[in-house]
Amino acid sequence: MKLIQTLLGFTFLLLVWSAINPYDYFTWFLEVLPAIIGVLVLVITFKKFRFTNFVYVLIFVHCTILIIGGHYTYAEVPLFDWIQEAFNQSRNNYDKIGHFAQGFVPAMITRDLLFRKKVVQSNSWLNFVVVCIAMAISVTYEFIEWGVSLLTGEGGDSFLGTQGYIWDTQSDMFYATIGAILALIFFGKYHIRQINKHDLN
Repeated sequence: MKLIQTLLGFTFLLLVWSAINPYDYFTWFLEVLPAIIGVLVLVITFKKFRFTNFVYVLIFVHCTILIIGGHYTYAEVPLFDWIQEAFNQSRNNYDKIGHFAQGFVPAMITRDLLFRKKVVQSNSWLNFVVVCIAMAISVTYEFIEWGVSLLTGEGGDSFLGTQGYIWDTQSDMFYATIGAILALIFFGKYHIRQINKHDLN
């Protein structure tokens, strides 16, 4: 509980910081809304289903990425402006970190839920379903970005964050897919150990 309370506290502080003079309040709201909704869902459902601490840490990392992106917008994060200049990149690529996490973290959340609820029994099928769900989440988010941009016009451009790159939508989904696959490859066994440890407590 101490770890979870600490993560909640840091998330709240980050949210307060991000709300102070953001680049644009409308974009800030759109970017941090998934983090706020996610945290509220986790708090409401905590007594019914508690994820492993490993997954909660990953969720905190993902929330941090969203909140920072909300404050600066994904195209204006200072560190990635420096990286853009230092490596002569054509755009600020912070949004690719966000979309990578959009596959990586939901993959572990989904795996935690499906494995412990015994929804999918076969490990190979479990991994396949997890990647498919992570991809579906990424596609849904791209639909939302598209819809917001159509409804709000220029007001949604910062949220869409293409920065003139015509393949931005496709590359966003690709990064999310790679994130989900790498999460399973590098943390699959560790995650199972965390689940076993969690279930014993």
